[in-house]
Amino acid sequence: MTTVAVRSFAKINLGLYIGAARADGFHELRTVYQTIALHDLIRVSVERKSGRGDRIEIVCDDERVPLDSSNTCYRIAERVMEELGASGRVRIEIDKRLPVQGGLGAASSNAVATMIAIERALKKKLSTPVRLKIAAEIGSDLPLFLTGGTVLGVGRGEEVYPLPDLPAMALAIVTPEVGVSTPRAFADWDALVKSGVELRSAGQTGASAPTRASADASVSAPAQLTPPLPSDRLFEVGCALSAWLSGSGNISGSPNTGASAKGGSRVGKLLSDLVRTGIENDFERVVFPQYPELRDIKGELERAGSRYASLSGSGSTLYGLFRSPAEAAKAASRLRKRGLKAVATSTLTRQKYWKKILD
Repeated sequence: MTTVAVRSFAKINLGLYIGAARADGFHELRTVYQTIALHDLIRVSVERKSGRGDRIEIVCDDERVPLDSSNTCYRIAERVMEELGASGRVRIEIDKRLPVQGGLGAASSNAVATMIAIERALKKKLSTPVRLKIAAEIGSDLPLFLTGGTVLGVGRGEEVYPLPDLPAMALAIVTPEVGVSTPRAFADWDALVKSGVELRSAGQTGASAPTRASADASVSAPAQLTPPLPSDRLFEVGCALSAWLSGSGNISGSPNTGASAKGGSRVGKLLSDLVRTGIENDFERVVFPQYPELRDIKGELERAGSRYASLSGSGSTLYGLFRSPAEAAKAASRLRKRGLKAVATSTLTRQKYWKKILD
């Protein structure tokens, strides 16, 4: 039996915009994913030709984690073993440190970590296209964890494009006990849209949002990163994200290592751009009314000195971005004194993400 341990890192969403429901029941999305240093630990053991039949076993002390075939780790293990032409018993142990239904992509990250661990245990590797295909079949945000760093997500979130990394940023993460159902959040969003409530367009922070006619002249971004969609709102969102990234030098610029002496000023500019451009998470519009305590926590992050605070995914996790690790640590300490589960951490560039996965 071969056992492999893999770190399963979390993500946050820098803005998340929800478009119209599609024929397949999903929604068109625009988001920038960013991997962060918080993680679960996945240990996978593969016993080949055991003579006791093929079996997948999930082990986890957290009672909220399913141990049957509904678990994404179970489903991806089946697909990976099949694709690699392997047989035997697979035991997946999940050391759960990330919240369940927290908006940090924990279940999806666990599944990708399981894929990587099985490959290493069997000393076989799937091709990148096959990896991405399997990941997208299992869940919308799995493919981002096969990329890491700063990633643009479109489609239903499964279509990902690696962006040159943003500078390493310090953040404070707050993980409330409440769990938010993503399907319920999408249903509430659809109800909000049907009610006729005007939805704020991207980039509309005092100035008008870009129009389709003016956007092409004012925003320069690779066409493959923001393909046109029927929704004018998502077109505007694409322009806003592109304008923000272009203005920050992150579409055509080189990846940042975080070692530059100017790193602090670059982070400060990015945080200012996030606020100025109006990058926000649409889920806040429907999750905060259902869980007002989450709105209050966002306010606590802002009062603790966060330059930008947001819900991650559909929640319930919230994060605040800070100019320095010291500021983030001070804010996390202040929030813990208020009875909140808070921790200071940092974003992970793509290089660090892949280096730390197996360290």
